[in-house]
Amino acid sequence: MKPIVLKAIERLKLKTYVVANKKINIGKSIHIEYIIVDQGADEADNHIVELVNEGDLVITADIPLADRLISKGAHAIDHRGELYSEENIKQYLTMRNLMSELRDSGEVTGGPAPFSKKDAEGFANQLNAFLQRRK
Repeated sequence: MKPIVLKAIERLKLKTYVVANKKINIGKSIHIEYIIVDQGADEADNHIVELVNEGDLVITADIPLADRLISKGAHAIDHRGELYSEENIKQYLTMRNLMSELRDSGEVTGGPAPFSKKDAEGFANQLNAFLQRRK
């Protein structure tokens, strides 16, 4: 996924922030600013929400973060190519919370399927489609 993102950043000269509580490297680019925040629950999420503007795109698999971003008028896409929107984010949040409750009660729910080539293609297609619409 990182090469796909880096290629789009370079091709379109997109100002990009990579926010995390540890070093995450997606590549070298004059268009990327790496921001490391303090350790702690939701520190990175809170910083991302502070930085985001209406219309911005954030790549995240964190559904509660995606919900916060969408409420600010931003867009969110996950690493498998799911574009979260006002129309679907509450459904994803409800399902995430249900699965969390099941795990907390001792139910074995399994995890997500391993990341596949099909997932990478889905992400690339969704990212490219989003960027084309925003040109």
